[in-house]
Amino acid sequence: MQLPHAIATSFRQQFQHEPLLVRAPGRVNLIGEHTDYNAGYVLPAAVDKEIYFAVGLNQTDTIRLVAHDLNKRFSVAAAGVQRSSTGWANYLLGVVAQFQKRGVAVPGFDCVFGGTIPMGAGMSSSAAVECGLAFALDQLLGTNLDRMTLAHMAQKAEHEFALVQCGLMDQFASLFGRAGEVVRLDCRSLEYEYFPFDTTAAQVVLCNSGVKHSLASSEYNTRRQECEQGVALLQQHYPEVRSLRDATPEQVQARRAELGDVVYRRCLYVVEENQRVEAAGQHLLAGDLRAFGQEMYASHAGLRDKYEVSCRELDVLVAAAQTAPGVFGARMMGGGFGGCTINLVVPEQVEAFIAHQTAAYKQQLGLSLETYTASIVAGVSEYPALMRG
Repeated sequence: MQLPHAIATSFRQQFQHEPLLVRAPGRVNLIGEHTDYNAGYVLPAAVDKEIYFAVGLNQTDTIRLVAHDLNKRFSVAAAGVQRSSTGWANYLLGVVAQFQKRGVAVPGFDCVFGGTIPMGAGMSSSAAVECGLAFALDQLLGTNLDRMTLAHMAQKAEHEFALVQCGLMDQFASLFGRAGEVVRLDCRSLEYEYFPFDTTAAQVVLCNSGVKHSLASSEYNTRRQECEQGVALLQQHYPEVRSLRDATPEQVQARRAELGDVVYRRCLYVVEENQRVEAAGQHLLAGDLRAFGQEMYASHAGLRDKYEVSCRELDVLVAAAQTAPGVFGARMMGGGFGGCTINLVVPEQVEAFIAHQTAAYKQQLGLSLETYTASIVAGVSEYPALMRG
């Protein structure tokens, strides 16, 4: 039985009423890493690794949640929802709390959810969970909130209940995705622009390093602080620099001695990465995937050498991709210190590419490699009506 059907069936069996069915995609980010919290640009796309929901109001004052994949249940009074000690439930409770903060009375409801987003692969399963429930509750309660508002509510849920100070990109990508297009988001103004992505010319393939170094969260916070230090110093000389988004490579280079080696490299990476995102959009408009791929390789080199958030496993995978046939570009994706590389591969060469990467990873590190192919899909939506009944 397909997962969406299994979730709908599970809901009907457990709760004996008819649910609203919703799908919420995970995302990949083609380029623009660690730029979102620096008020810069990102270039994500929603992909066909998704979280599915069956949700319905239950005419009681209790919220009943079922994590289908974990076979776990959680119940709580609907009024005045608080953060709980149950990790997975907090992503959902945080969304409920955001509606309540807006003065929306959330009655009791039932929810069964589960998905196909690989855990720990950096494809934003948490954002998909938040955005899917936000969309479902908006539909069921008739609040008619726009998608940008839902994205902000989902982001705040993550900040306040999951205690992760994420940027807006993941929630934005899950809600605003379009089939066959990537979207460039300006993380300061929240203006966005779609670019065509020819899925017949390039397949997105993710190589999961299978490692998650414990450095990730502490180093993430350190990078944010280093960027803030850089902005504070640059501002003394260039008052127009409100974030690294406003700085030029020349300005950063001119202040290298004052910034110190580490902060200098962090700042230069972010400034150059923003330029790469803008160039990448132009390459897509021109249909030049080879040039786009070169921006990806340059992004990885910057993440490895200047931002220092890569690791040996990711570096081995990107270096192997550079020698594989039919590869336009590759880079690490996400916060770093593990997770996936994202690769753009000629569709006919995908099988050979996966074999090449798997062999290289085993030979060089003695590790097994998990890979996923991903298609670019539309953002959060109601699941087709044929799933009813």
